[in-house]
Amino acid sequence: METLIPTINRLQEVFLTVGAEIIQLPQIVVVGSQSSGKSSVLESLVGRDFLPRGSGIVTRRPLVLQLVNVAPLRERLGTENGSGVKQNAQNSHPGVKAEEWGTFLHCKNQIFTDFLEIRREIEAETERSSGDNKGISPEPIYLKIFSPNVLNLTLVDLPGITKVPVGDQPEDIEAQVQEMILYFISNPNSLILAVSPANSDLATSDALKLAREVDPDGRRTLLVVSKLDLMDAGTDALEVLLGRVIPVKLGIIGVVNRSQHDINTQKSLEDSMRDEQAFLQRHYPSLASRAGSRYLAKTLSRLLMHHIRDCLPDLKTRVTVLSTQYQARLNDYGQPVEDHSATLLQIVTKFASDYCNTIEGTARHIQTSELCGGARICYIFHETFGRTLQSIDPLGGLTDLDILTAIRNATGPRPALFVPEVSFELLVKRQIKRLEEPSLRCVELVHEELQRIIQHCSSFSTQELLRFPKLHDSIVEVVTGLLRKRLPITNEMVHNLVAIELAYINTKHPDFTDAAQVSASVNSQQAEALDGGKHWKNEKVAEEKTPATGFGSPSKGQAINLLDTAVPASRKLSAREQRDCEVIQRLIKCYFLIVRKGIQDSVPKTVMHFLVNHVKEHLQSELVGQLYKQALLKELLIESQDTAQQRTEVAQMLEALKKANNIISEIRETHLW
Repeated sequence: METLIPTINRLQEVFLTVGAEIIQLPQIVVVGSQSSGKSSVLESLVGRDFLPRGSGIVTRRPLVLQLVNVAPLRERLGTENGSGVKQNAQNSHPGVKAEEWGTFLHCKNQIFTDFLEIRREIEAETERSSGDNKGISPEPIYLKIFSPNVLNLTLVDLPGITKVPVGDQPEDIEAQVQEMILYFISNPNSLILAVSPANSDLATSDALKLAREVDPDGRRTLLVVSKLDLMDAGTDALEVLLGRVIPVKLGIIGVVNRSQHDINTQKSLEDSMRDEQAFLQRHYPSLASRAGSRYLAKTLSRLLMHHIRDCLPDLKTRVTVLSTQYQARLNDYGQPVEDHSATLLQIVTKFASDYCNTIEGTARHIQTSELCGGARICYIFHETFGRTLQSIDPLGGLTDLDILTAIRNATGPRPALFVPEVSFELLVKRQIKRLEEPSLRCVELVHEELQRIIQHCSSFSTQELLRFPKLHDSIVEVVTGLLRKRLPITNEMVHNLVAIELAYINTKHPDFTDAAQVSASVNSQQAEALDGGKHWKNEKVAEEKTPATGFGSPSKGQAINLLDTAVPASRKLSAREQRDCEVIQRLIKCYFLIVRKGIQDSVPKTVMHFLVNHVKEHLQSELVGQLYKQALLKELLIESQDTAQQRTEVAQMLEALKKANNIISEIRETHLW
């Protein structure tokens, strides 16, 4: 059990070397208002004057104080080999010829044997970070004190809780101090030492209020009632110390602080502790054995050891998990490049493989939020492109008047006895031409997806590629250039597909209905075919008897212009005209559906052959051919500064975690109980 606190101190030193607080270690956090006696309590635990004193806010940075018990100087000088903690402490500074000494983390290899120098160094380091305007800083000062008169403890002294800014302090000094205190006491592995003076109402204690916010059950809070000798005459703190006013689970301990007169006259801490014990015997005889600075030190050491024992299993698990995570991160960063040729070929091959696997759907990193790669290309072919073609009306944009105009234009000056084939070809080509735009849009969408796959592979599949920005940019440029080169070729082939359909209208297609059959079908659907024929003849005769506008005898003196007659925008069609229009419409629809079906099938095949498959087959050779050049190798494989720095930081953190794991493993299970 005695080795637990030094073990935590060693862990703290290990993680401080890498400047990270990734693990919340067990420690005791001292919280109290200004002038509540925090400094006197800490100095009584050490037995020496070493903390800055003065009016207002004196502690302006967190002070992490590690107390290490060592053997007396005579024993250390006369004994070559020690044991346990004493030997470990001795080994840490074997050449020290002092009974007590201190060391700062920021003053490496410097030993302070004069505690007045320790105080001056704390003040100087505070001003270096916080300035001399009474401002505060969250950056801790780490102090380790070795003494045969202390028990193994780790404490954190925080700035006192203040309400009103003083001097040049910022207006939000109260919020800053509370935020700092909450940061430290929110650590579930910390014990809270709340200091509250006896001459103030405990119900208004700021220290207890903050402790309750993060520890509502009070399982981590120990209350110290300071300044017992300054209570009003005729009053005492017995009810408070017995926990009858505000119960605290870890206990309530009363202490007597040194007065300002004692400090001014340099009264020793040993004399102060004797006077404290005498005061407790006179005023609190029933609690004298469970109060005072010495009892507080023993209680804190015991509580911290038990708390460390309870936290150690979770701590070990946390170190193991973090070691695994940082090892994985280090593997992602890779090792510094030695063989440039092999590294370049490896990265290029892996990128090409990941690119092709993303298209095939066999990539390691598969998106779950959206379609990508081959799945998106499939969606473009069968959903986007397919639905677009299906939404095109075979007769869209064609009116009856357009059809009649085409029929008349195809017959020339002679009236038509039958529906001319030229009019059908003219109109169906016009409709087939409408399939070209969505087909080219399909090529464009697939091209865009192939571009997106580049970024997908760079971000997820090939972590090593991110180490080399120039190589990354060059690979993107090569692949983009390959896609750009294949795009016009694919567009030309898709354009040719539509042009092929326009080049020859195959009216003998097996799926195409013969015009005679369409005409017969239309005639059979007319309910009164014979009457309709007679009506058509009568209509024809009537038309011949009725002079048309523009063809009558002109008035005397008027010029004749046959082209001035306006063509009506819409009129009622005769039965024959209706029949001719319906025949043409059915033929166009039938043939258009045949062509659309072929285009819907052939465009995806064309895109796959001339664009997707070509890129898959030639990607690696294209990358190697353009990038694998001796003159470019070193330039392409220059790591970014961020990657090199992050690799170093991760390697240092991994080494610290390994040391921490070894330190924890040194504690045998039998030592925990």
